[in-house]
Amino acid sequence: MSLVQKFNAAVATATSKPYIALFKNVVFLIFVYRYATAIALKVAVKGPGEAIRDYVKHILQILITLTRKSIPGANDMVKSEVAKQIQSIEKKVVQYTPGEKIYRTLPSKGLSPAEVRAELDRYQKMGDVDWKEGKVSGAIYHGGEEVSSLITDAFARFTVTNPLHPEIFPGIRRMEAEVVSMVLRMYNAPDSGCGSVTSGGTESLLMAVKAYRDMARVKRGVTEPEMVLPVTIHAAFDKAESYFGVKIVHIPIDPITGKVDVSKVARAINRNTIMLAGSAPNFPHGIVDDIPALAALAKKHKIGMHVDCCLGGFIVPFLEKAGYPLEHPCDFRVDGVTSISVDTHKYGFAPKGSSVIMYRSKDIRDHQYFVTTEWPGGIYASPTIAGSRPGSLVAGCWAALVHFGEDGYIKSTQQIMKTARKIKKGVQEIEGLQLVGDPVVSVVAFAAKAPISTYAVADLLSRKHWHLNILQNPPAIHIACTMLTRNSADALLADLREAVGQIRKDPKAGNGDVAAIYGTAASVPDRTIIADVTRGFLDALTKI
Repeated sequence: MSLVQKFNAAVATATSKPYIALFKNVVFLIFVYRYATAIALKVAVKGPGEAIRDYVKHILQILITLTRKSIPGANDMVKSEVAKQIQSIEKKVVQYTPGEKIYRTLPSKGLSPAEVRAELDRYQKMGDVDWKEGKVSGAIYHGGEEVSSLITDAFARFTVTNPLHPEIFPGIRRMEAEVVSMVLRMYNAPDSGCGSVTSGGTESLLMAVKAYRDMARVKRGVTEPEMVLPVTIHAAFDKAESYFGVKIVHIPIDPITGKVDVSKVARAINRNTIMLAGSAPNFPHGIVDDIPALAALAKKHKIGMHVDCCLGGFIVPFLEKAGYPLEHPCDFRVDGVTSISVDTHKYGFAPKGSSVIMYRSKDIRDHQYFVTTEWPGGIYASPTIAGSRPGSLVAGCWAALVHFGEDGYIKSTQQIMKTARKIKKGVQEIEGLQLVGDPVVSVVAFAAKAPISTYAVADLLSRKHWHLNILQNPPAIHIACTMLTRNSADALLADLREAVGQIRKDPKAGNGDVAAIYGTAASVPDRTIIADVTRGFLDALTKI
């Protein structure tokens, strides 16, 4: 008998023993239990119909992937088409005028200050979007020339500062602490409340997820963490899932109100759940979730409850005094709310790159921190993701907050809300359009009614130099109203009426780039193709 035959015989003898068979059966049962539990949870949360559709999509993606690998030339054909799409994107993104100066390497001799300023002027004039017309959704939260001048002065004074070294820059440390304190008071935090300044809403949300993940691991031994979130929650949570290994359980929204279905949230909570979250308002549709109901659930299960107030951060706290009270509070007055994120660089009119993540208590924030005590370079600690940070951004943020003050933010809220309500009412009066849910803050989302295509409407608006946000699942358009929108609301409604009228007369009138891109994206079952094209866009951002 050969050595291989002896080995095979030994394995056969060993596996024939009863305890080995029992072990195999136990492993199989665990496998079945885990998958059966996952299927049961999906059915409970999404309902049988939606669960089946999700699994069909998943199976279809697997089949498409296998087909691309198994059929000779299929994968090459797909890659060729993707390359064509990416090339088309690059032509639009990477634009140069013949003879234009391009800096591919360091200049052999440095430019003089006058020459640098001349080059800065050239770069500043690139592009043809006049954002001051107010035809841009969100993106530019301009608080006026006076505050811009103040921020520029703050930048100049604190250009070299770094909050990583508070002993060298005590003024920046103080301003950062005061920014956190001011925002905590805006959101009625208890005396135990605390927070940190971050680089934006995405980092604030990442920090909240990291804190709850680590807290659940330390206090409850959770090793397979999950977070239960509305399907409309910001995509930064998807990034947190990718970065930190925290599984997302997405909950559908109510088709009428646009709010997350709280009953389905309740069914999705299990021993691995570390946090819930709701938006005030959400980015896609401007809807405020039922924060008190979500917070009550979180408190019952002793888990974190985060309120994503990044978008509405400096509008929500002032709505009541501005004459537009919400149905229910969305701050720390709600029992069960344990953290809130607020973007100062949106309606707070601070410079881009500043946000605040707040916690009800220091016990939670402690799990956000990174600390290492054994590095040869010394004890190292940082409150957020970054180590070194620009103190100039902190100074600019502080300057904006103290310049506006409560009265200034109440006035800006009144003006922005008046504009949003005008657009909301105007959309409702246009036959062929409908609102998505009932937006009550600064974002107004709407869609076209069949047979009119939403993306066709978006296409015609883009030809009139509107830069609105195009949504999917379902198709819709939204505008995040800013101070600049005050002067363009009437023009938007007029252009909407004209666009709908054009499409009624000629259904092909809106067949352009926007309709082609989003229409194609919606119809392509292989989502890896969409992802590859999107990566091509990201690549184009650093091409010269």
